[in-house]
Amino acid sequence: MPSIALGIAAPAHAQSTGSTDFEENTIIVTGARDIDVGGIQIPETPRAKQVIDEELIRRQRPGQSLNDIVNLVPGVSFQNNDPWGSSGGGFTIRGFGADRVSQTLDGIPLNDSGNYALYTNQQVDTEVLSSINVNLGTTDVDSPTASAAGGTINIRTREPSDFAAVTATATYGQVLASNSTNTDYYRGFAMFDTGDITGNGLKAFASLSYTNYGVPYNPYGEIDKTQFNARIWQDIGDNGDFISLTAHYNENVNNFAGSESLGALVALSDGDVQEALEEETGLSVGEARFELYRFSGEYPCTVPSNVLIGGGGENGESERYDDRNGCGAAFYRRYNPSRTGNLRANSLFTLTDDLTFAMDASYQYVKANGGGPDDLREAFFTPFGTDSNLVGAFNGGYYFGRDLNGDGDMLDRIAGNDPSQTRTDRFGLVANLIYDITPDHTVRAAYTLDHARHRQTGEITTMLANGEIRDVYAIDSPLLAVDGYEVNKRDRLSYAILNQLSAEYAGNFGDLYVNAGLRVPFFTRELNQNCYTTSENGFVDCPNPGQDLTAYEAANPDYVAPLSREYNYDKVLPSFGVVYNFTGEVSAFANYNMGISVPGTDPLYDSLYIPEDERARPVPETTDSFDLGLRFTSGRVQAQIAGWFTRYENRLASAFDPTARNGEGATVFRNLGQVDKYGVDASVSFAPTDNTLLYVFGSINESEIKDDVQTGFDDDGNPVFEPTAGNAESGTPTYSFGGRAQANLGPAELGIQAKLTGPRWINDLNELKAPSYTLVDLDLRINLAEFDNGQTAALQLNVTNIFDEYYIGFFGGSLDGFGFAQIGAPRAASVSLLVGF
Repeated sequence: MPSIALGIAAPAHAQSTGSTDFEENTIIVTGARDIDVGGIQIPETPRAKQVIDEELIRRQRPGQSLNDIVNLVPGVSFQNNDPWGSSGGGFTIRGFGADRVSQTLDGIPLNDSGNYALYTNQQVDTEVLSSINVNLGTTDVDSPTASAAGGTINIRTREPSDFAAVTATATYGQVLASNSTNTDYYRGFAMFDTGDITGNGLKAFASLSYTNYGVPYNPYGEIDKTQFNARIWQDIGDNGDFISLTAHYNENVNNFAGSESLGALVALSDGDVQEALEEETGLSVGEARFELYRFSGEYPCTVPSNVLIGGGGENGESERYDDRNGCGAAFYRRYNPSRTGNLRANSLFTLTDDLTFAMDASYQYVKANGGGPDDLREAFFTPFGTDSNLVGAFNGGYYFGRDLNGDGDMLDRIAGNDPSQTRTDRFGLVANLIYDITPDHTVRAAYTLDHARHRQTGEITTMLANGEIRDVYAIDSPLLAVDGYEVNKRDRLSYAILNQLSAEYAGNFGDLYVNAGLRVPFFTRELNQNCYTTSENGFVDCPNPGQDLTAYEAANPDYVAPLSREYNYDKVLPSFGVVYNFTGEVSAFANYNMGISVPGTDPLYDSLYIPEDERARPVPETTDSFDLGLRFTSGRVQAQIAGWFTRYENRLASAFDPTARNGEGATVFRNLGQVDKYGVDASVSFAPTDNTLLYVFGSINESEIKDDVQTGFDDDGNPVFEPTAGNAESGTPTYSFGGRAQANLGPAELGIQAKLTGPRWINDLNELKAPSYTLVDLDLRINLAEFDNGQTAALQLNVTNIFDEYYIGFFGGSLDGFGFAQIGAPRAASVSLLVGF
């Protein structure tokens, strides 16, 4: 049934143990109450926040990406690549993309350490969560992030139960939008809680899940995912102190779902085009998309023998393998496998009545790649103007210098695969010392470390006769050149290091709560490029080691030889906020927060082409964010409205830089100036009775680019600008509105939720919009039994995108291009058996 939970302070508002403890023990004395209505909670803090807890998380489809659930928060816009949550997707918060939003799990950062990307298909199983907290446009002072200019998503793992219990879920589902026979969804989940083993607070849980399903719109694509989670917890004393160790491991073998030109997808959104298509073919847009891929060639396809390792090509007359057409095209065999794991240690110790110490430590491991088919050359590479015979990766081609297909010559191009491999080892630490000066005044000091070793290579492997890759991890089965070394399309090592000091004060002055913080990060980016950088766009040549490259270097004097370079960034980032409690139910809040996003490794590597004394070095993006809002919290109602403004300085993107290369100009990553973002976020949760819930939310997002962007020079040497000044940023919906209704109907609990996502500009020239769309979902839970220990057995039906709305999936926007995107997740239904005993 809908829950209405009142408490003095709700747990897990913040991301680290120290931030959580500091917040819970300072805001409490304002007298304001935190209310949980139907799984939605609005914390009483100076920052604009919203929390989704277990009540609402459990209503969504089992196995769904938690980022899809967060789409119910105002200011968030998420597009899922499939209905089930393991193919990835993308989102924005107040117009900032995922690489500008920090996502953490029990205080550890989940964004990629190099480019800050977030992989929504690799997130933790929702059954092991207690809450998801969204900070809109702000971050905590001890946050271990280099990129959170747009906010944070903080995920908290559940505490093991005090009582022994088993929880299990079995789910079956199907896409109901096409005639595909390969979209069945299977998922199993099981979790065991030990209960209090010793009677002194030692307890643990362990869980395992397995997911398998076919990818919509791709008759070949398949998802195979296994995940393990475990936590051991020891209470210390009776004042909330504890120590815990949590483990997580996730293994995905994903096949890309495919993407299309945004221009083509927008054209298909026209109602007349859809009607004509249906009249002609009898198929909807989604069904036609599926058929297009299914019959785009022989399926399943076979690679001709004369382009295959071990094949029988004669006299070098083998057919050139084309990775854009035929077998392997349409992303049928473009894999994106990943193995990710982490260990998280969290602790809280009361040292004296007034002094508390909290520490979170972590280790993370990543092995992942993404890529697909390509053709491999048996020949040597001979640079123009030389007679050198080299092997390696040159000008986008792969040269092995040996007979790869056994036909007695080296004249062929054969089928292979060239994924981009990444391996990361990452260590983290967040330590807080919290001191209560008086019951009304508290301070804390914190130290944060984030140290990541980021190894990026591009080993090549072969293709089998059916178009399959020999090994989805090419690094484990690389194809060797004549010199015995593997060919790499990239070869670089970077270290991303954060050392951060921070301090915060919280004080209560009657009905006024004041918070002031200071975050001082010191970022180091150490780059080691082992290949030759051949252009300002970051393209590289990677000769195999041990070769004589004298003639190659002489023939290409503009190429930049392998080198190392270190970048250092630091910034003083203040924050200040207040809450004023008018009546106990009505309060006002205001907040100022300065944020920073340090350039990722890609733009920094690209800049290596330009000599250091000439380079227009990218500087960090910064934000000045302001919130002003009102809250109302009572026994059955909680509401919040916040107006916000963010000044976004030094927006980083690929653009022409007239100062590069001694004034000749070049297209490089550079800072494009100022963007003003502003809008309104609001939500209301209302429980008319103990058995009903209504939740409504909405956002308005506006932005204004302040400057035209230079893209080059004309024939007379005059600068050429794109007319971007006054335009809105691309990729973000201008508005979104939604709601959820829920009712307890005896043994049945019914929920329905809907969200309208407004139009999105496709580029910063504001030439074309992706149209708005509305998604409607339904969930129905039928309680079958209730056991003596309070656990239950239930059947749950989830139907998403009930009306099979055609819509365009996530795209990040661009300066002047149209890019690519996927069709959004189609209609799908699943039924789950949930048992706890």
